[in-house]
Amino acid sequence: MRLFSAGRPLRLRSGAALAVTAGLLTVGLAAPALADDDPPQTDQLWINEPYEQTLPLGIDGGQPQSRTLGVGIYHDNENFTVTDGRLTVDVSDLTGVAEVTWPDNCTPSGTSAVCDVPVVPAIGGDYEDQVFLTVRAADGAEVGAQGSITYEATATGGPDGTLTAPNESFDTTLTVGAGPDLALDPVADIEDGQPGDERTIPLRITNNGNESANGFTVKLYASYGLTDLTRYDACTYTTTDGNDYAPSNNVICTFDQVLAPGDSFELPEPLTVRLAPHALNERLDIDVEPGDGAQDIDSQNDYAVLQIGAVNTADFSVTGDAISGAAGETATAELTFKNNGPAWFGNLGSGDPVAEVRLVVPEGTRVTGVPSGCYPRTLDGGYYPRQTGAPRYDCDLRYWVLEDTRRTFAFSVRVDTVVPGATGAVSIHPTFGEFGAYPFDFDPDLTNNTAVLAVN
Repeated sequence: MRLFSAGRPLRLRSGAALAVTAGLLTVGLAAPALADDDPPQTDQLWINEPYEQTLPLGIDGGQPQSRTLGVGIYHDNENFTVTDGRLTVDVSDLTGVAEVTWPDNCTPSGTSAVCDVPVVPAIGGDYEDQVFLTVRAADGAEVGAQGSITYEATATGGPDGTLTAPNESFDTTLTVGAGPDLALDPVADIEDGQPGDERTIPLRITNNGNESANGFTVKLYASYGLTDLTRYDACTYTTTDGNDYAPSNNVICTFDQVLAPGDSFELPEPLTVRLAPHALNERLDIDVEPGDGAQDIDSQNDYAVLQIGAVNTADFSVTGDAISGAAGETATAELTFKNNGPAWFGNLGSGDPVAEVRLVVPEGTRVTGVPSGCYPRTLDGGYYPRQTGAPRYDCDLRYWVLEDTRRTFAFSVRVDTVVPGATGAVSIHPTFGEFGAYPFDFDPDLTNNTAVLAVN
């Protein structure tokens, strides 16, 4: 199960910190957020290149199949306009391994080409590759032959007028291979589902390789809010209990059908799923692999993640406590998180805690016992060297909460000095950012996201 890898990510780099918005399941590009202390006048040019690609030989000695490689450049700081991008592509290492056909926006010279990118996008915008190379195995190449494409880039703009991609390894490795290549047709995400909806998921598998697949296996992972998957005779169905991982419905299907090169397969009847009453941000993972011990020559296209969003809410709340004691006495303070539903919620892509419960320790008291999952902090969230006695504690929840999850954090609190009416703040926060910076956009009532710990 590839639960925490929403497909193979693109090689996007940024000098700025990545900020992940709680509640968003993302596949593809993630926009980095500039840290508060990042100088606004800085900018950096980057190259987005594929990691690797397997090039199949021809079928029965015929013409090798072509593959398309998307490459592009982008920069960090959207406050600058960057133009006149020039991507230099060097294919000198591909001699005897692969042949390249250049697109119209590239000017070749020998074993390299300079490709024009008139406007270079910022990473915060809608990035798309700008250069598409057509590659295939070279005539006479043998299985296992390997070579690399390397890239350099410059552009006009930024604080100094010119941007240059850093001198690091921007490259794509091409390997000549033989075997089946089972590929899933693209499946569009669903954003406007309603609890109770039944949705049809198109699933089509094509063998893009140069050898037959002698049977194959299809695996489905359906998150907790997806139910009633279509039943097929060739499949087994299991439901996880949600002890160590978020509960889910898993399906493994084994088909004996032979898929020759170029052949496609569709399920005996359309695959349907139903959005449960507790559905919110759901996820359906689809994985296919050839049978009979065969190795798929391109594993990048045999796995898909479908995001299925339901129009629903999950009402997070926190309750504090009231304790009392004379100087020197210790009491137990119980802080309770609750999801009042109706939806569950899970960070199924990142695996980050869905939220943290924060305690700001009341005046005149000291924490002497800390529950598991809670971490000492300075008041502003910095590192605190000791487990006890910190002025603040942040307590992580798991990466998912069900529609009725309740979690209590019990602190041992000693009264050092009696301060009548002293209170400490109790609150719920997304994992990233201060409260309000990345709000729980699925939570219909933020007023119950704060409470107090009252003392005497």
